[in-house]
Amino acid sequence: MKTCWGLMMVAAALALNGCGKKPSPPPTTPAATPAATPAAAPGGYVGTLVRGQQQAVKTVDVTSLNEEIQLFNVQEGRLPKDLNELVTQHYLGALPTPPAGMKLVYDAQQGKVSVAPQ
Repeated sequence: MKTCWGLMMVAAALALNGCGKKPSPPPTTPAATPAATPAAAPGGYVGTLVRGQQQAVKTVDVTSLNEEIQLFNVQEGRLPKDLNELVTQHYLGALPTPPAGMKLVYDAQQGKVSVAPQ
């Protein structure tokens, strides 16, 4: 019984400690080098994320403005003359600020807002 118990302890110790060899590090690939990480990629991954966020913000602002224009049209029976009329008639608290280098363009004939370069 003592021999069996001793063999089990040796086997457990070997299993927990392994054979003593240290695993070799994985080979270095170009994708694993620090310059190829997403954060270090100049204008690549991070730039795409920033542009995507700016595009999403533009889309949300334009969508909400167009919804307010349609609400104005239903309640007032006409389209607003300009975007400031949405603020003066209390449909909006304030006009959203367009992204840098962009401006809001309102087409009073169609009642649509878009974002365009300045």
